[in-house]
Amino acid sequence: MAITIWRLCGRAPNSRQLLVTACFLFLFWCLSLYRVTTINQSRESDLLKAEIIRLSENYVRALARENSDIVDGPYAGRFTAYDLKKTIAVLLESMLDRIDHLEAKVNITRLGGLLGLSSNLSQHQNNNVNPAKGIINAEDVIKGVTQECALTAEDKQLFPNCEGKVVWMRQMWKSDPCYGAYGVDGSECSFVMYLSEVEGWCPKKAWRGKVQILPEDTKLIRYANISTDIEELMKVLVDPNERQGYAWIRMRIRRMWPRFSKAMKSLQLKQDMNGRRKKKILVHLGLLSKQSGWKFAESQFKGGPLGELVQWSDLVATLFLLGHQLTITSEAEQLAGILNKLPAANSPCQSRKELPVDIIYTDIVGLRQFKKHVKGGYGKFSKKQNSCLLRIVDSFGTEPAYNLRSWAKAHKILTTWGGQDLQPQQFFTMFPHSPDNSFMGFVVEQHLNDTNVVKIERRNQALVYGKNEYMWEDDDLVQGKAAYLDVIKSLVEIHGTVYIDTDAKNKTHSIPSYVNNHGLLNGEDLHTLLRQSKIFIGLGFPYEGPAPLEAIANGAVFINPKFNPPHSSKNTKFFKGKPTERKLTSQHPYAEQFLGEPYVYTIDIKNIQQVKDTVSRILHRNEFHPYMPYEYTEEGMLQRMNAYIEHQNFCQFQKQPAKWPPNSAVKFILGEKGVSCKDACWAKNLICDPSHFRDINSKESLLESGATCPQSKEITGILYPSFNTVTNECETQKEEFLFSCVGEHLELQRLCPCRNYIKGQTALCQGCEV
Repeated sequence: MAITIWRLCGRAPNSRQLLVTACFLFLFWCLSLYRVTTINQSRESDLLKAEIIRLSENYVRALARENSDIVDGPYAGRFTAYDLKKTIAVLLESMLDRIDHLEAKVNITRLGGLLGLSSNLSQHQNNNVNPAKGIINAEDVIKGVTQECALTAEDKQLFPNCEGKVVWMRQMWKSDPCYGAYGVDGSECSFVMYLSEVEGWCPKKAWRGKVQILPEDTKLIRYANISTDIEELMKVLVDPNERQGYAWIRMRIRRMWPRFSKAMKSLQLKQDMNGRRKKKILVHLGLLSKQSGWKFAESQFKGGPLGELVQWSDLVATLFLLGHQLTITSEAEQLAGILNKLPAANSPCQSRKELPVDIIYTDIVGLRQFKKHVKGGYGKFSKKQNSCLLRIVDSFGTEPAYNLRSWAKAHKILTTWGGQDLQPQQFFTMFPHSPDNSFMGFVVEQHLNDTNVVKIERRNQALVYGKNEYMWEDDDLVQGKAAYLDVIKSLVEIHGTVYIDTDAKNKTHSIPSYVNNHGLLNGEDLHTLLRQSKIFIGLGFPYEGPAPLEAIANGAVFINPKFNPPHSSKNTKFFKGKPTERKLTSQHPYAEQFLGEPYVYTIDIKNIQQVKDTVSRILHRNEFHPYMPYEYTEEGMLQRMNAYIEHQNFCQFQKQPAKWPPNSAVKFILGEKGVSCKDACWAKNLICDPSHFRDINSKESLLESGATCPQSKEITGILYPSFNTVTNECETQKEEFLFSCVGEHLELQRLCPCRNYIKGQTALCQGCEV
């Protein structure tokens, strides 16, 4: 500019003028540079931040496109990769800044002045992040601040398997890509997150900190509504093939449906049935499958065993009435067809959230089919975190010593039925004979209505309990059946309902000629015959069937053969291989223990004089009043199974006090030497409850109960916790799967959790029905 002026003036600049001009231009450049620097310094971070945001947006979009085909696990978005956390953090902070600006402008409008803006901004600038709320600044994430996932001493105590699982994950997380799909990236936090959220072995609070998790949306919860439409149930109970395996079950359910429906309405009046979650339940009847080889389907109308079918019929009806979603199968191919549709059936990453069911009811045969025929699908259930879904219908029960495979194998008691490694209460029995298992039961059917009953006259007759000829024959343990029947014949007329195989040639029949045999009868005719009879005669076999309860419900008195010595796996072929050491003191222990006289007389049938005196006493009393235990009514079973479904949780891996039955229903008792917890509790009119063993498995609990032991030690076995009267030591349980109510030892006083019970509903404590 100066040169131009000089040219206009017609003069050329000299060196001095050029120097002055250069100095002027330098000064002007410095002032400009200073001005630009001071003005734009505050904009530099904004420019850089805007560039990061732009690049981050591009990165997120590109990453999304690249990973569009990856299985999206439930927590993949939370910890897919650490780099993605950084970019998302920057984006989120940018969004928060924009929201803050909008709030500030709103305040200006509302307050009408600059003061509102400055006050709001000042407040925002002075607000520091509160780490207790679990919020991490974008700046901290970019600088490498990581989430805290350390396990506390309390965490390790409450979740005893967590630390070991983390150690395993450190070494094996790359062994299968499924771990990466769930977001495992090699960091400690990703291990803990996976093990807590997917498999449930670790505490969620270890990585969530104090972040408040949003409550579940109640609109998405499916509730169980009472369902009494039998035709809807029949659509589910369809035979898979021509064998018509469900025919007898359908017939029984249809016959009993009016009483079941009435019982459901009655239960609704007694307790609140609202707010129950609808469960997806798979019912697999392995005993009806062709692979079982038992031919239950073929013999259901030919004198075959019906006790198991009775139990399954009543279970299916109960689950449907309670409003749950049922899937029913009996063939291995059906089971495989359902489970093999699961995503990643062979994946080691086990998540219950991927499974199509909440509960699985099956039997030991069905459990074997899970393992053998489901082409790796059983892997979804064989892991402890998923086998917790199983409920095994097991008529005679499985004791803890036989259930834990490693223990049973080491002590040479492993049987083909045992070694399932389930929690003992996952086995559901027909009678409440073992408190280590859960009592499912069944419904004692009542075929006769009040009008029919009035017309039936009680006669001087007895009906024999034995529908197959072999039951009338002497065996190694029960002798003298013919003499036993002859004595009763001298006092009353004897009837039978024995299936005679007319196709068998040259067969000698075991039924005495004086028996009036009616052959197999339908339900109504059988109950009419029971109503006419004064006595129901037991022959020692079958064990623990439903027929004695049906007889008692019709007013007949049951003569229950006493066993001396007791029948068990040690002396009875029938119990060989069964995973229990139960000692049956009679043909029907439930009738002996819970019913007794005047409904049941347990006697030695080889003692002819005792037999004669007992029959004479029954006839002399001439009182034949029907009696039905509540737990074997339709309403009793509905109440019991509903309580199990609502409260039993075998998928809880946290070591915590038992929530059900509640502590208010439980007492802790130090038993006498050589007495099992089952017997120690029963002596106090209580029932042993194994779910509370964990609460008292300590030296402190033994001392509080009255034991005097300066020292203690951990032992693996079925007898603990207990006080050793010889060594004066407190002995606690090392293996929780071996907590047992039935173990006993002459030197030990066992510490026992004993609960009260509802009379007539022994499975539930007082108040546990709701």
